[in-house]
Amino acid sequence: MTAGKLPKKYHIGMRNIKTAICAALCALLYLPFGRSPAFACIGAIFGLGSDMDDSITQGGNRLFGTLFGGVIGVVLFWVYLHFVPDGAHTPLLAALVFIGTVLLIEVCHIFWVGGVQPGSVVLCILLFNTPPETYVAYMLARTFDTAVGVLIAWVFSWVFPRGWRGLWPQRIAAWKARRGGSSS
Repeated sequence: MTAGKLPKKYHIGMRNIKTAICAALCALLYLPFGRSPAFACIGAIFGLGSDMDDSITQGGNRLFGTLFGGVIGVVLFWVYLHFVPDGAHTPLLAALVFIGTVLLIEVCHIFWVGGVQPGSVVLCILLFNTPPETYVAYMLARTFDTAVGVLIAWVFSWVFPRGWRGLWPQRIAAWKARRGGSSS
C-alpha cells in the first residue's frame, strides 16, 4: 500500500463512531464544570468494546486498575511522606514502586486481572509525578473521571449494541407488549 492511500474497502465503522461519540459526550459533560475531561474521555475510549462483554472487560480493566493503583499509590506515598516530607525523589521511591507493583499485581489477580497495566500507570504517576499537596485529590479525581467515562461507554454499549438497528424494533415491540399491547 502506498503512503497516503486508503485500502479499497476502508470505511468508518459503527464502533469507531460510537467510541468517538462517547468521548465527545464526556468532553461536553465536563465543559460546564471547567474541569479537564481527559481521563473521562480516555475511560470512554477504553470502555467501549466490540460488544457489551468486551466493553465490561476493557472498561473494567481501566476502572479497577485506576482504583487499585490509585489506592496503593496513595498509601505508599503517604508512607513516603513520613520519611521525606517534601516529597523529593530519593532511592526509597524505587523500593516503594517495587512494593507497589507487587501489591498491585496480587490485588488484580484476586479482583480484576486486567487492571495491572492501567493501575501501574496511576501508581507510578502518584509516586513520581504528583505534588505532595495534591496526591490524594489526584487519585480521587482520576478515579472519578475514569468511572464517568467508562460508565458512559457501558451505557452506550448497552443501548446501542452490535446490530442495534435491527434490535431496536424488537425492543420497542417488547416494551409495547409489556404496556398492554401495541397502539398502532
